[in-house]
Amino acid sequence: MADHRTFQAAVRVEKARIWSAWASGGSVMLAAALATQDIRVVGVVTQVLLVGGGIAFTVTAVRMTDRLNRKAETARRDALGSL
Repeated sequence: MADHRTFQAAVRVEKARIWSAWASGGSVMLAAALATQDIRVVGVVTQVLLVGGGIAFTVTAVRMTDRLNRKAETARRDALGSL
């Protein structure tokens, strides 16, 4: 049971890392978009690229979190099944 708790704690930490990296990247992308918004062509291209990148990063973070949830569920079943 201690292994299960350790694994759950590791999953929580990893999820926090994933979403803090997502938030940090989002703030950097927002700063880049705000810095280039007054330049006509560059601003539009930058905003389109950053929106596309933001969507891709969000999908990636959700998939990583989902995969961690599945691993945690498998570990929980293994721990409870061995009792």
